[in-house]
Amino acid sequence: MLCGRWRRCRRPPEEPPVAAQVAAPVALPSPPTPSDGGTKRPGLRALKKMGLTEDEDVRAMLRGSRLRKIRSRTWHKERLYRLQEDGLSVWFQRRIPRAPSQHIFFVQHIEAVREGHQSEGLRRFGGAFAPARCLTIAFKGRRKNLDLAAPTAEEAQRWVRGLTKLRARLDAMSQRERLDHWIHSYLHRADSNQDSKMSFKEIKSLLRMVNVDMNDMYAYLLFKECDHSNNDRLEGAEIEEFLRRLLKRPELEEIFHQYSGEDRVLSAPELLEFLEDQGEEGATLARAQQLIQTYELNETAKQHELMTLDGFMMYLLSPEGAALDTTHMCVFQDMNQPLAHYFISSSHNTYLTDSQIGGPSSTEAYIRAFAQGCRCVELDCWEGPGGEPVIYHGHTLTSKILFRDVVQAVRDHAFTLSPYPVILSLENHCGLEQQAAMARHLRTILGDMLVTQALDSPNPEELPSPEQLKGRVLVKGKKLPAGRSEDGRALSDREEEEDDDEEEEEEAEAAAQRRLAKQISPELSALVVYCHATRLRTLHPAPDVLQPCQVSSLSERKAKKLIREAGNSFVRHNARQLTRVYPLGLRMNSANYSPQEMWNSGCQLVALNFQTPGYEMDLNAGRFLVNGQCGYVLKPACLRQPDSTFDPEYPGPPRTTLSIQVLTAQQLPKLNAEKPHSIVDPLVRVEIHGVPADCARQETDYVLNNGFNPHWGQTLQFQLRAPELALVRFVVEDYDATSPNDFVGQFTLPLSSLKQGYRHIHLLSKDGASLSPATLFIQIRIQRP
Repeated sequence: MLCGRWRRCRRPPEEPPVAAQVAAPVALPSPPTPSDGGTKRPGLRALKKMGLTEDEDVRAMLRGSRLRKIRSRTWHKERLYRLQEDGLSVWFQRRIPRAPSQHIFFVQHIEAVREGHQSEGLRRFGGAFAPARCLTIAFKGRRKNLDLAAPTAEEAQRWVRGLTKLRARLDAMSQRERLDHWIHSYLHRADSNQDSKMSFKEIKSLLRMVNVDMNDMYAYLLFKECDHSNNDRLEGAEIEEFLRRLLKRPELEEIFHQYSGEDRVLSAPELLEFLEDQGEEGATLARAQQLIQTYELNETAKQHELMTLDGFMMYLLSPEGAALDTTHMCVFQDMNQPLAHYFISSSHNTYLTDSQIGGPSSTEAYIRAFAQGCRCVELDCWEGPGGEPVIYHGHTLTSKILFRDVVQAVRDHAFTLSPYPVILSLENHCGLEQQAAMARHLRTILGDMLVTQALDSPNPEELPSPEQLKGRVLVKGKKLPAGRSEDGRALSDREEEEDDDEEEEEEAEAAAQRRLAKQISPELSALVVYCHATRLRTLHPAPDVLQPCQVSSLSERKAKKLIREAGNSFVRHNARQLTRVYPLGLRMNSANYSPQEMWNSGCQLVALNFQTPGYEMDLNAGRFLVNGQCGYVLKPACLRQPDSTFDPEYPGPPRTTLSIQVLTAQQLPKLNAEKPHSIVDPLVRVEIHGVPADCARQETDYVLNNGFNPHWGQTLQFQLRAPELALVRFVVEDYDATSPNDFVGQFTLPLSSLKQGYRHIHLLSKDGASLSPATLFIQIRIQRP
């Protein structure tokens, strides 16, 4: 726990002159001046900070290009696209003018930039344009791809290279650089006549842009205090002083002064004391010295192994000062245990980009799922024309895509983010001939990636491990029993999945499927090695009855019933076999259920609609945020033991106390950029998602009209019975007295990866994109027995 005492400096007498030399805060970068590039283009200052003003590709993007946007075989419209001088956004022309915010997209929201015909849209509709002239910009979240054709191959390459450089530089920026960049971009926008001087009116505009509604009297007083030239304009150092006052962090200064003493700089031993009070593992003097060399901005301070307030702030804003344990950001768990011992990131109706009634199907949905760490995808296979099976949501108006195109997307994208195995969950509605075509496509397209026979295993009674199956693809589907003749009949996959005595709508579907039950092709059956789709009729308490290669698929309703009525038996079952859970068919709009209930009982393949944002997908992202985002997370020991006594419905007494003091927030985004006077009234809610007895939520009061630097100082406390299963979700909302609060940002992570002490939470958007530099500043205490 952090001590709150003030202490005297313990340095030798000869050091104070050095301390005095570096104690002054490091200056912010000077504001833009008209001399940039010989013209009044202060926005270029931001690109200069990124070191890209001289890059030929970026300069070409700043000039802009007339690119053809391709949406169909006949819809090819030429539009102007131009990089903004902030280096973070691209302005584009629209046929019908929209609000200004609808004419830009942000570099940080780009998932990937692909050359040539490497998108479904360009493969289908880009035939009139040479691949060398084409590029695709894929976005995070639900936003559609932008398929473009340039006038020349060189111009297309400039945009591919330029966007790649901008994305790389953005990823490499420190939080301080992001903050400076963010401020300068707003300065550029607020400087209405681009003279690099700020009138009080422009300062007020700036304040509203950055989400703070400051009292006019106070704002003018601050303005005049910085207007040393007394000409009603701020310029140069005056703007710098105004920004410094605006960005002041009193709560950080107080913590810093508790440890720095009277000279207002931290020595390495004083920083070590802070680290020890934080509860940092591996806190040593050498570690403190390393942090000073990494985060201190003042070279003189570095040379004398001292840390100033600015360096301290940079450290706390860095990943090492964040709430997420940085050692958990890479693969750190044992990857040599059986597959059944892991939670596995899983998608339902993966082919859909919208609702399951009339939404489009797309191979891009698979690519996006893989980009989010998904390791189990669903292929809903139906008879198609010309002997080619197709994928779509049967008996609906969803569009169709070819099975072979999906398999090609798996081959090309499944292992971009994670090397660990991918499971193809086949929902097979095809006849023998097209099943054979499916098997042929799987073998020829995937080649050695495809698991076609059992691995040599030291323990054949267990599933192989993720490590053993690196880079491999597993097929989940029905398998002919040994010795079954080729014309033997078997239930289709759909029937197995939908059979649930309690659900009338699914009972009717199952009955219809029984009438149309398909034979299982021996070619396709042969590819089902470790994931035999099998109906779960009863839970066997004895582990020797379980067959590890069998996989049961349950609707959310059936899974909840098992958890409620046979919690411990279900846990034991899932310690040896894989279980897949999927949403009810009644969720027509592709809504999701909470995955936490299923994880509590050890279900591995908890399938969600990845195309539907919401708290459910936030939980999924939080669960798989750790272990290198590889899509596999080792289950707690109580869910891996065949003789476990754990029951999520009866977890026992509280074992852990979690206390979170919500201190402040920084630079929260505006929700309505088109309304200058629309300022958020933020509140913070902390949610615990775990076993039913642990689920709780508490929230702070709201702060009126301040999304720039709101202050709370409120403590929220939780008692936890199964902390190893708990997820902590931090949510910021805009309070509204007459309607539901608007979502501002969130961040979710496992409690086991939450670090103690003073920490920053780096907020994410509804689609999971960074809202940098938006942060929460909190203090965390975890008390265990």
